[in-house]
Amino acid sequence: MRQQTNKRILIYFFIFLSIGSLNNKNLFNQNFEKFSKVHVEGLDNQSNLNLKKRLKELQIKNLFFLKSFKINKIIKSNDLVEKYSVFKIYPSKLNVKVDKTKFLARLKIDGDNFFLGSNGKFIKSKEIKDDLPYIFDHFKNENFFELKQAIDKTNFNYDQIEELFFFKYGRWDIKTNSGVIIKLPKYNLKKSLELAIKILLENDEKKINKIDLRQNNQIILNG
Repeated sequence: MRQQTNKRILIYFFIFLSIGSLNNKNLFNQNFEKFSKVHVEGLDNQSNLNLKKRLKELQIKNLFFLKSFKINKIIKSNDLVEKYSVFKIYPSKLNVKVDKTKFLARLKIDGDNFFLGSNGKFIKSKEIKDDLPYIFDHFKNENFFELKQAIDKTNFNYDQIEELFFFKYGRWDIKTNSGVIIKLPKYNLKKSLELAIKILLENDEKKINKIDLRQNNQIILNG
């Protein structure tokens, strides 16, 4: 009697395993398909297509198992990307929304034209945007963004800057569209910019070509 009972238990057990295996296989096929749809928006058409193509190369993996760092690595490799959001729509769609970096300045590197983006990257381009400040000489990104941050905290109009000159000991000269050169100190940029604005407003009717603020407690004006 006990032998028969054991045999029945074994039979039921094998039946359970068989049904369970079939159900698991079907579940896997339904929920873990290879992703086949990629949608990218936020950049120009060609850049969207290029990024989409690179992301679709990851189709060898199931979307469920697709590692976020692999997606991030591909997106971040595009110099035009400022910020982005990734949405996995199971079972097989990937949506990417990109915020394009803002071009802040232009410069030349080894004879080629580049833009400096708000993401801190240098973007090579054949396009020329004359409405952006042109930066002369080599500089570190942190030097530029320190200046840009100081400008943004004042009423100084960044759009009125024609050229920026960086000096290796860490300070900037600004040339405005009206031809005024502002020689800034290395430190206290915000205070110096506010002073330059005040001088220009108070001397609106006078022709000022240069404002030298490099020395503490000393202002040199050239007309």
